[in-house]
Amino acid sequence: MLWKILIVLLISMVPLIELRGAIPVAVGMDLGLPEWLVLIVAIIGNIIPVPIIYFFARKVLDWGAKRKWKPLKQFCNFCLKKGEKGGEKLLKKAGNYGTYFALFLFVAVPLPGTGAWTGTLAASILNLDFKKTMIAITAGVLTAGLIMLAVSLGFFKVLFGT
Repeated sequence: MLWKILIVLLISMVPLIELRGAIPVAVGMDLGLPEWLVLIVAIIGNIIPVPIIYFFARKVLDWGAKRKWKPLKQFCNFCLKKGEKGGEKLLKKAGNYGTYFALFLFVAVPLPGTGAWTGTLAASILNLDFKKTMIAITAGVLTAGLIMLAVSLGFFKVLFGT
């Protein structure tokens, strides 16, 4: 059982996949874990990298973007542009609702390119308050997890009739 939990935890920590991939994998592979445990493990795994991303990603990416090794430079520039685009989207969405509510929505809606990694990188680039960022991202991850669990259970129930 520990290996199955570790699989869900590690998948949910992967950038761009996050819990949006971990929950459907756990449900679709029928790992035999209770749904509540899949949800909790995926949420924890998705949140673990958030403080690291917030405090160090921008510094590491800026450093890498200045290196001569082309693959590293390209990857770091890609990540910086992705974070800047996420920040721009976040500020546009903020409108009447406020930046942190927009950050919550950005993370909560389980679409490709949104999530804790991109949201945190955007918050870091925008120099948003860490505590408020953590609250918004944690609430967004929780919401996205509930949505993904409901969608995954419904999808596999329809597909396999279980």
